[in-house]
Amino acid sequence: MAAHTGRRFKVAEITELIRATLEPQFYDIAVEGEVSNFRPSSTGHYYFTLKDNDAVLSAVMFRGRLGSLRFAPEDGQLVTAFGSLSVYAKRGVYQIVVERMEKSGEGELLATIEERKRRLAAEGLFDAARKRPLPLLPQRVAVVTSPTGAAIRDILNVTARRNAGVDLVILPAPVQGEGAADRIARQIERANWFHLADVIIVSRGGGSLEDLLPFSEEVVVRAVALSGIPVISAVGHEVDVSLSDLAADVRAATPSAAAELVTARRDEILDEVHAEALALGRALRARLERVRLLLERFSAAQLERNFRQLTQPLFLRLDDAREGLARSIRELAGRGRHRLELATRELEAGSPEKILRKGYAVVTDGETNRLITSAGQTRRGASIGIRLSAGALKAEVQEIMR
Repeated sequence: MAAHTGRRFKVAEITELIRATLEPQFYDIAVEGEVSNFRPSSTGHYYFTLKDNDAVLSAVMFRGRLGSLRFAPEDGQLVTAFGSLSVYAKRGVYQIVVERMEKSGEGELLATIEERKRRLAAEGLFDAARKRPLPLLPQRVAVVTSPTGAAIRDILNVTARRNAGVDLVILPAPVQGEGAADRIARQIERANWFHLADVIIVSRGGGSLEDLLPFSEEVVVRAVALSGIPVISAVGHEVDVSLSDLAADVRAATPSAAAELVTARRDEILDEVHAEALALGRALRARLERVRLLLERFSAAQLERNFRQLTQPLFLRLDDAREGLARSIRELAGRGRHRLELATRELEAGSPEKILRKGYAVVTDGETNRLITSAGQTRRGASIGIRLSAGALKAEVQEIMR
């Protein structure tokens, strides 16, 4: 490139020369740095800087590219930004225009998941032919998830609103972190061993790629694929896809959607019964009308005789149908009330507060706050917490009796 020593430039000229020199050399690059001064604009674009110990680089990610983000950017995050350098002439600055961005390390993690996906797909674990339909009206549903997470609350809310008669069996398991995958797989296997449900929901709320990683671990994918009970996978938000989603019989976009799949609304069932009764009535009335037209061609005596022969069975069938429909509706409502009463009693019987009011207490380690269920989990002189029905105590272990 020719030197420009001694030449006079206008501001726009020198800026254009810098742009023409810089932009073609730094196209489709990846820059790793720490997010700083993150500020979303009112128009929906993200403005921030990438920095390390020695320098900073201005960055912009336009609104149209935000759909590819799997996390919410925050100051202090170490990220890798993919894009191109651009010179902004109005301010005389250069910046990276970010096309996509991921937390540092996510690229390697995605590559690992993709390799695992290809390997398991080659074994046929994701084949459509393996997938089974869900039962129309499951009586019992097992839910493998964290008992304290948002997913179980969503599922409980939906089932209570749509059909409280469905029995829920909660199989608690951590949904992220070390050991979570093994616990999730064991709970799926346990549901199969003991025939605990008609359908299994494997679920958790949204999170980062690392948070959702247990549901792409091989042990979980195999447990889902080999389950003798149909499995619904409801992991993360609608845009999140785990390998468990691919192996499951049905993938639900959210935990709430999974609950809707296994619960039929009682009023919807009654509406369907009512619609069938109306259709039957219309069919009978149409047939009777055709009979009336045919009978007009006969004498009064023949008309009466034929009319009785033709209509009496129809009226009997209509009465039987009405009685059958009424009986079915009463039985359905009775079963629903019975299941609701059973579920209510089970929930009340298993209420932690009710158990505490009976004189029991919950004992936790004073340092780690972990639950203590056996004497071997503490030591002499250790500090413990005791939760009572009203209030709590702190104590020291003076003697251990096994």
